[in-house]
Amino acid sequence: MNNLRNRIIILMAAMLLVIMKVNSQTALPEELTNNSIDEQINYLENRTRIYENYRAIREDMFQKINRNIRDTIAADKNKINELNDLTSALRATYDSLNIILETTTSNLNEMTATKNSIKVLGMEVNKVTYNTILWTIILVLVALLSAGFLVFKRNLFTTIRTGKELQELKEEFEDYRQSTRIAREKMQIDHFNEIKKLKGR
Repeated sequence: MNNLRNRIIILMAAMLLVIMKVNSQTALPEELTNNSIDEQINYLENRTRIYENYRAIREDMFQKINRNIRDTIAADKNKINELNDLTSALRATYDSLNIILETTTSNLNEMTATKNSIKVLGMEVNKVTYNTILWTIILVLVALLSAGFLVFKRNLFTTIRTGKELQELKEEFEDYRQSTRIAREKMQIDHFNEIKKLKGR
């Protein structure tokens, strides 16, 4: 009788190992390769089972989504760095345009105090014509300055928003990693207890 029971236990253990090996060789679903992080997490939530408040996730799926999240965080960091560089460049352009505007305004004030006729490159130029050209340059510079400021403001907003999203993603990932680690430890303890029970019989 004991011999028959031992054979049954050995046969069940062999079947369990075969099932585990087949599951470990199952290809990763496309959802974990092509979809966004939110869609991947939703996919795992819909396709994994909860047992005693713990979610069982295949190791290869966990590693894949772990890599995907890290890649997304790295890409977001690169984007933030690029936006920071662009913001610095726009600040420099903004300062440069301010200096040009101040210089141009100063020159305009000086020229306004002169005669109606101004000598430019050895030629006499009418003051009205000269002022028209000068104001056109100023308006172009102001337009460029305004455009630069708007781009700077938009990029600053994008940088702040991306930083917040990155922080939220980090927090979500940390919560997910903790819950997954606890679930895996619980599963290992249950497995160990089952083995102990089987050995104790």
